[in-house]
Amino acid sequence: MLFDSHSHTVFSADSEMPAEEALRAAQAKGLGLVFTEHCDYDYPAPGEETFLFDPEAYWAAYEPLRGAGLSLGVEMGMMESAREKNAAFAARVPFDFIIASIHFLRVKDLYHSEAYEGRRKEEMYREYFSVMRAEIYAHPYINALAHIDYIARNAPFENPEISYGDFAEEIDGVLRALVETETVVEINTRRFGKARGIKELAPVYRRYRELGGRYVTIGSDAHVPGAVGAHFDRALELARAFDLRVVTFRARKMRICAL
Repeated sequence: MLFDSHSHTVFSADSEMPAEEALRAAQAKGLGLVFTEHCDYDYPAPGEETFLFDPEAYWAAYEPLRGAGLSLGVEMGMMESAREKNAAFAARVPFDFIIASIHFLRVKDLYHSEAYEGRRKEEMYREYFSVMRAEIYAHPYINALAHIDYIARNAPFENPEISYGDFAEEIDGVLRALVETETVVEINTRRFGKARGIKELAPVYRRYRELGGRYVTIGSDAHVPGAVGAHFDRALELARAFDLRVVTFRARKMRICAL
């Protein structure tokens, strides 16, 4: 079974999706599902809703639903100041899957325009990949890296794409860290509604394969039922183009998806 290995329900601060509706949406598409609720320590906007959840309450609520078609995971926000807290959080319940992300840079949320004020794209993106590489090594227990192109979602630059040709050295550093730590890279379909998103990412996955990468997860990053499994046909085409095997995780063990 193919799994959508990245989704968020009501346990994530930015989602109101009920678990049952998410599961129905996945089943309608013949997919398995992994819940990956947000864990982001040191959220940089004091007074705003925290991007943390109670893992024990999460496990108690969803473990009865956990079965062949559902695994329970976490999306871990990587940041130097959160390293010890992240490790402690990951140990609190037996997560099936830990996918990790870079959501902040210089303790500023890349979702908001303020993070980009007064900065040039070139130096900011180089720092983004440099931090990503360092945090992969600093989080040796993670299973996958989420949306390597996250910064391109909201960056206000004229051309927000990560453009492998412009940042080859920095992106290669990230990909080598993944291969050396046996961490899988995600094909995140959030921006696959437009051909540009796929075109810009194709060289990254090709290079990952050249450097020794063999496995990918596919995730929609769904926060609403209608987004579950979105653009998976395009993600599969990308994986097949570079001979990458699609996997998911159960009890922190990799499983090859039957396609």
